[in-house]
Amino acid sequence: MIRKAKITDISEIQSLLNMFAREELLLPRSLSELYDNLRDFFVYCDEDNHIIGCSALHICWEDLAEIRSLAVYPQHHQKGIGKKLVQACLEEARELGVSKVFVLTYQEKFFSDIGFEKVDKSLLPHKIWGDCLKCPKFPNCDEIAMIFNMEQDD
Repeated sequence: MIRKAKITDISEIQSLLNMFAREELLLPRSLSELYDNLRDFFVYCDEDNHIIGCSALHICWEDLAEIRSLAVYPQHHQKGIGKKLVQACLEEARELGVSKVFVLTYQEKFFSDIGFEKVDKSLLPHKIWGDCLKCPKFPNCDEIAMIFNMEQDD
């Protein structure tokens, strides 16, 4: 089941994200940052209401949002959970009137299968690079920038 995250989910979300952050597959998120951005997050829960995946839709500008912090515990990979979390973010973007959603990712095939297209990072506005300062790979980013145009889905 996918739902919006609640205050009580934050420590579980952080544990999940930090597991992937240790492998440098996504950025670590502090508790403060997670509480500040709680409303961005979706969680996928099992029947016992344990979080097994999360994602966030972060608004960047009037026509642009980012899907970030997409993570699913490895034992639940290949079950469509990540795709459902991305689709929840895209649906919320549609409801908010956002015209483009981007990701910075190492999972090009996963996102291209959903409809994202690879773009040059220089096409993204400078405003989005604030989080990159926290990345251990900065300024030598090796992530792939991809965009989903909401109009393609209409």
